[in-house]
Amino acid sequence: MGNRRIPLANTIVVTGASSGIGKACALQLDKLGFRVFAGVRREMDSDALRCEASATLTPILLDITDAASITSAVDIVTTAIGEIGLAAIINNAGIAVAGPLEFLPIDEIRKQLEVNVIGQIAVTQAFLPLLRQGQGRIINIGSLGGRIAMPFIGPYSAAKFAMEALTDALRMELRPWHIHVSIVEPGFITTPIWEKSKEVAGTIFNNLPHQAEHMYGTIIPGVRETYSHAGRTGTPAEEVAKVTIRALTAARPKTRYIVGRGARLGTSVLERLPDKLRDALIIRWLTKSPAQ
Repeated sequence: MGNRRIPLANTIVVTGASSGIGKACALQLDKLGFRVFAGVRREMDSDALRCEASATLTPILLDITDAASITSAVDIVTTAIGEIGLAAIINNAGIAVAGPLEFLPIDEIRKQLEVNVIGQIAVTQAFLPLLRQGQGRIINIGSLGGRIAMPFIGPYSAAKFAMEALTDALRMELRPWHIHVSIVEPGFITTPIWEKSKEVAGTIFNNLPHQAEHMYGTIIPGVRETYSHAGRTGTPAEEVAKVTIRALTAARPKTRYIVGRGARLGTSVLERLPDKLRDALIIRWLTKSPAQ
């Protein structure tokens, strides 16, 4: 296997496996022979996964914001694997809330953090005993947005920044047990999250006060389309899944894995620029028509 290693356990839990990165990870791991428990929100997503995977892959209904749902998922996995433990948990479930921070409903911001931050911690806490048993790994799906804040998706960036910090803290805290913790940082990816975000942003914007439309009405449509276009033309979810599996199987996993040209450009160039210059470049990109 060279610089690769097969975990002592071969069971992996993937959250947010209904679509995008989570689904790609679940299916690729299934093909590699891992036993996958794929967290989904709806029964119809379970059926769809079963149609594309082997009989070994097990979809489980998992709402990472619901304590009872998490407990049920842990019980299902524990019953299935006994004392062998987990090889890894891949924390991928997430949403993207978009809109001007000045007018975004606080409940929407709270929901963003509840799903993309608190939910990730809750799932990790719940599965850590099994990870210790299996000498497993924790792989968090982050984003370039967790290294460089982006306007009009401020809550999403805030959540991803939080996951960067929590990944670092958890990595140091779990070092005595040799539980590796890595974060995968893609740029824009071709997943439904950006189209969903565009729809949510449209709904939110339509319900904003009149002064919001007056103040941001000329810029928001272009920003929404730029983000949507970036998502449609971004890195395929399958490529992110391949890198995630590399983090799972590497003998010496990195702490961070940057995925995609946009993410590499962002971390190598934009992150090093003076704040105001970076701000200007990002705003120029956002307000420029995708066709230009």
